Amino acid sequence: MDDPDFPQDKPSLLERLTALLTPEPEDRDDLAVFLRAAHARELFDADALSIIEGALQMSDMRACDIMVARARMNVLHIDDSVGSIVAFAVRNGHSRFPVIEGDKDDVMGILLAKDLLRFFTGQKFCLREILRPAMFIPESKPLNVLLREFRLSHNHMAIVVNEYGGVAGLVTIEDVLEQIVGEIEDEYDTDAGNGGDGNIAAERGGRFRVKAITPIGDFNEVFGTALNDEEVETIGGLLIRHFGRLPRRGEIAVIGGWRFHVLRADSRRIYTLLAERMPGVPDIGSGVPGA
Repeated sequence: MDDPDFPQDKPSLLERLTALLTPEPEDRDDLAVFLRAAHARELFDADALSIIEGALQMSDMRACDIMVARARMNVLHIDDSVGSIVAFAVRNGHSRFPVIEGDKDDVMGILLAKDLLRFFTGQKFCLREILRPAMFIPESKPLNVLLREFRLSHNHMAIVVNEYGGVAGLVTIEDVLEQIVGEIEDEYDTDAGNGGDGNIAAERGGRFRVKAITPIGDFNEVFGTALNDEEVETIGGLLIRHFGRLPRRGEIAVIGGWRFHVLRADSRRIYTLLAERMPGVPDIGSGVPGA
């Protein structure tokens, strides 16, 4: 018998009928439909829906899906001088760098750029003494687990190793968070002041950093190309049409005499590309300052 002094809340007849007519989601697909229906009823906005979907998708992803590949890692050598390290850090604009001895499979630790400041006060420089321990993870590490480990260990970067113990790449906490909230831009990601309304920036070696949202017409105007913009409007859309799917970070496509390398992408969109004119294609110049 129920204690009258502690009444129990029982669902009303209306609540029970509603539960029967609208059952709880039984799998991920049902949940996605449920969330989109809630968004359609304006229970939350599009940004909230995107974040929730990103969090759900992240649990199915692994470190190897988003890592910066070994060949593209910006690393320092244990014997580098403080002058060359500072120049390298300024040029690349990162706050953390793996430090190696020998090849990229021999990671000694992680250098935080801020730790270099002490050596501008006259202190003797010794790179080994200021290295932070490197965090090593397998390629198969789930992103939701990795994010929790980042939080608990206070690390912001992890070295990804393959089944043979070799370095496969690296992943940062920013890379993981971008799978949830989309691209996180900082002062080093902005291209303001360059050609293409800030969408195109000149890099070294005749290459160009191009935002995926760059209209194809703008790209054609800047470089004198004739990329087809009849079916899609942006450079990112051009790559999606080329692959027949959303390309992943690190994938490469050759279109119209140009080599496009996907620099930044997540499970929902492409952000940034590295464009390079293929050998044999005439160079008629560009409208990008510094090119």
